[in-house]
Amino acid sequence: MHTLTVHTPSHSYPIFIGTDLLSQANQILKPYIQHQLAIITNQTVAPLYLAQWQQALDQLGHQHFSIVLPDGEKYKDWTTLNLIFDGLMQHRAERQTTLIALGGGVIGDMTGFAAATYQRGAPFIQVPTTLLSQVDSAVGGKTAINHPLGKNMIGAFYQPQAVITDLNTLHTLPAREFSAGMAEVIKYALLGDVSFLTWLEQNIDAIMAQQPEILAHMIQHCCQMKASIVASDEQEHGIRAYLNLGHTFGHAIEAQMGYGNWLHGEAVAAGLVLACRLSQHLGHLTEYDTQRVIRLLKAVRLPIQAPAMPMEKWLEHMSHDKKNHQGQLRFVILSALGQAQMADHISSDILSQILN
Repeated sequence: MHTLTVHTPSHSYPIFIGTDLLSQANQILKPYIQHQLAIITNQTVAPLYLAQWQQALDQLGHQHFSIVLPDGEKYKDWTTLNLIFDGLMQHRAERQTTLIALGGGVIGDMTGFAAATYQRGAPFIQVPTTLLSQVDSAVGGKTAINHPLGKNMIGAFYQPQAVITDLNTLHTLPAREFSAGMAEVIKYALLGDVSFLTWLEQNIDAIMAQQPEILAHMIQHCCQMKASIVASDEQEHGIRAYLNLGHTFGHAIEAQMGYGNWLHGEAVAAGLVLACRLSQHLGHLTEYDTQRVIRLLKAVRLPIQAPAMPMEKWLEHMSHDKKNHQGQLRFVILSALGQAQMADHISSDILSQILN
């Protein structure tokens, strides 16, 4: 088991990464449990892992209950969030009740938001079961739900008490979901570590074969990168915005196509290509650089082309992006592979050329 520590102004917390961590859950959890526990999961994950967690909590001797939500990005909304609050209220959960987010990014985001707001703040623990949540969404304290006009527009910055990443959960992850998680992995290489990009290219077959030691290194590296960024900019006033590379385009794709029809990672992959094209148009990247990114995305079976969308729809969806400032669209671009920067004042003519 590897342990990393995320240091933030609000508090520091560990990330545990390893295999068979669910079997050690009672020992790992012991320092972080104050009182009653609530396991928040979904209808897909519950049959796979809920019983193991219930047994671990039985061994700890703490009272616990479970809330099982419908599965899918389309349920990341107020209605489903209220199901969490309903369960907490029905079981007379208190401010000291610890919420455990057992699932992927949707469960993690909604559980974190519920924890941030239930009785104005309850502790929670992330137990990510998808690659995307393990390398990205479970770390850093971003919690949110979607709005029909924009993704993750309603939420809070609220850090977990711990993150428990059991690599064994990836064995039950559908191939499409694993590929979607790789979009966030590639994003880290592009925005801040070109040597990691080379490592990904060299180890891509082992990654897609899910060799445990390779996956452990990859996930640990991504978590360490994100931990370093979050430590210096917890609430995204500066460099944390770089983590949105490809997301301005990607979120627009998700909103247009309907949440869940394109997986988040699939939309981000197409967004990464568009971000590279924009960077290339601005004179920063070469065609070779862009093709290098495209080859890697193809190797992990991700889309490289955005769906057809009228220009006015692109602008409408991107106008809700959280990076925008004083009504001005802002994009994360690359000054070189491995080096991100912000760009604004991108003309509609340039965007039209890129998007068409």
